[in-house]
Amino acid sequence: MERIYKMVEKARQCTPTTVKRLHTLSGNQCAAPDCTRPLIAKDGETIISKIAHIEAASEKGPRYNPNMTDDERRHFNNLILLCDEHHSIIDNMENESKYSVSMLKEWKRNHERKLLHNKLCTKNSLLKIAIDAISNIDFESSERRSDISIAFNIDDKISYNAIKRNKPLIDEYKIFHSKLNELYKELEIQGSFKKDKLLRNIKTIYLKIKGKYVGNSPDPIVLIKQNADNIIEDIEQELSELIEKDPKRYEEDITFGISIIMVDAFMRCKILEEPK
Repeated sequence: MERIYKMVEKARQCTPTTVKRLHTLSGNQCAAPDCTRPLIAKDGETIISKIAHIEAASEKGPRYNPNMTDDERRHFNNLILLCDEHHSIIDNMENESKYSVSMLKEWKRNHERKLLHNKLCTKNSLLKIAIDAISNIDFESSERRSDISIAFNIDDKISYNAIKRNKPLIDEYKIFHSKLNELYKELEIQGSFKKDKLLRNIKTIYLKIKGKYVGNSPDPIVLIKQNADNIIEDIEQELSELIEKDPKRYEEDITFGISIIMVDAFMRCKILEEPK
């Protein structure tokens, strides 16, 4: 009984990065279609959102999937931000057949995609702020220049590294590669080396976290494949924590920018391994 309790607890323990990303991509609105209930109280500060599991955290919950791991149950992909009423409705066991996994994933995808594109259209500075924040992290690195070429198929790299949980993130954000390229070119025209420093910083963090998982293994790619999703999430967490230590105050939307820049860095082979 104690072991089951601990497993359920882990399935409910969302990482700070996941919680931030959920709220950033919610637009402070319930993800249920046509719901207009805000997720912040009338005082403008109190958060009243509910984090719901699309596939339940425990066996007694709706849409429980016994084949999922606890890390998958608490992952961003399996969580949806709702108002209290819709959270109660979808988690009512009597409604389980009405609110399927595919339906809730469609709610989440449509809601977040709409907000994602609206943010980029209305706040073009968001990616610039994220670039500034990551490039300001102070590391010593021997790497000098950052190659911007991509000499492999992205799906091949996803498959080669055995990425599972974070494949939807890469698929969703890889379309912003050209937009980031434009921003990097603007910076280079201005004589800025922020792009190179940013990519060096991300590579430095990757190598540090990779070392934690592979150690002195004679065959590191095996361990990388076993832990690829954990490595990606650890990098995102470390980036967020380092930026929070910066005396500059960055707006909350930086979480959204970090995810896009990380996917771009993955495409530039600064995160995980290039297919042979």
